[in-house]
Amino acid sequence: MQFTVSQRFFFDAAHTLKREIEAEGSRRIHGHTYHAEVWLAGPLDPVTGMVIDLGHLRQRLGEVRERLDHHMLDEVPDLGPPTLENLCLFIAHALPDMGPQLARIRVWREAVGDSCTLEMKP
Repeated sequence: MQFTVSQRFFFDAAHTLKREIEAEGSRRIHGHTYHAEVWLAGPLDPVTGMVIDLGHLRQRLGEVRERLDHHMLDEVPDLGPPTLENLCLFIAHALPDMGPQLARIRVWREAVGDSCTLEMKP
């Protein structure tokens, strides 16, 4: 049996973005509240009864959040253009050694309805 557990976090950040459509507003500095959810998949540990202690996951996601929250995303090292896709990759690269397998990462902006999901292949 394999279980999937997840944890969410949010962060507020500003950025600019070069786009072909809605270009003028995107090129100006603007901000969003971003939401992210990380899923881990693995077997149940018979001793602990958990896939992972979610406290460990929350701690690691707190570290990722600190790198993004109230920052200018254009200036975050190793992020690249501040797209939803690159935010998913940034989060994945920040969690290379999580015990259970990283299964999925989703980043979205609730206010405008945009979303991106990165599916990790086993």
